[in-house]
Amino acid sequence: MLAVPPRVELRLRPLETRRLYLVPIDSSDAHDLWYAVDSSRRELEPWLPWVPFNVDPDASFRYADASALDWDNARACRFGIRDRASRKFLGVVGLESFAHLHQSVELGYWLRSDVTGRGCMTEAAGMLLTWAFRELKAHRVRVAAATDNHASLAVIRRLGFRFEGIAREAERCHGRWLDHAVFALLSSDKRP
Repeated sequence: MLAVPPRVELRLRPLETRRLYLVPIDSSDAHDLWYAVDSSRRELEPWLPWVPFNVDPDASFRYADASALDWDNARACRFGIRDRASRKFLGVVGLESFAHLHQSVELGYWLRSDVTGRGCMTEAAGMLLTWAFRELKAHRVRVAAATDNHASLAVIRRLGFRFEGIAREAERCHGRWLDHAVFALLSSDKRP
């Protein structure tokens, strides 16, 4: 079984990297979430099917509340990524689709467009993977990205995931079908 700690523990003691804090999302993040999505809408929309439905600040409040509830019910753990120095909200990295019996989760993430290309997502996701294997007791982490989303695929490669195949027309996004490259990382795999 996955060992999901209380959300409040990580709100008090967030996961830390050299440049970032990872803090469980709750309603206090809703305004920052809205601004991050709205200011990056053009860059996020081609890859994330939920972006067009995030039409007002209330949508971000609902997402933040749902994220807290999902954590409290051991269904998912989503973290806001914040800059350590400024506390600026940079994006979200999370573990989804918990399969407790199989100790399996799925990695998902996105960043504000004004902070891409700096290695922030590789750093944040790398820390989350370490936490997933050590603390959550995950055995397998799956991740998928559109076959033409080169930035996301580069993050996945840097994290040491192994390619497993192509899921054809796996997702309808922004009026088009996206093929997904599917990858996984096991707790026993070597990581960079």
